[in-house]
Amino acid sequence: MITYTTDGVKMPAIKRRDVSAWIKTVAQSYGKSVGDVAYIFCNDEKILEVNRQYLQHDYYTDIITFDYCEDLVEMGISDTISGDMFISLDTVRTNAAGLGVDYMQELHRVIIHGILHLLGINDKGPGEREIMEAAENKALALLNH
Repeated sequence: MITYTTDGVKMPAIKRRDVSAWIKTVAQSYGKSVGDVAYIFCNDEKILEVNRQYLQHDYYTDIITFDYCEDLVEMGISDTISGDMFISLDTVRTNAAGLGVDYMQELHRVIIHGILHLLGINDKGPGEREIMEAAENKALALLNH
């Protein structure tokens, strides 16, 4: 089940049913199904608090993904993704403006970015950012059809 909640912000104007179907389609394209996935939309203060508390990072970011897939693998379920994702709408808005892209387009990119992490795609090592961007663009193309 995919859930959408807020913490200190208004719910963004996403079409939840369409976004959920899109997320499931992207997961299926990687041979996975969607288990429990929670999106928590928040502000910069909340994401900074989460970043400090759980990751010992002292900076703002657009998304923090907590991956629970390993827990499922330990239970013998390897084809399902599960996780919690905190998304700072403040940072998404700032990044969209800085990149010169539409806010909703950037929000959808961040939403699927977290799913791609759950699917095993990373973006911190050499060459990984390009792989992530290609996967994001491929996924975004599915949403726009």
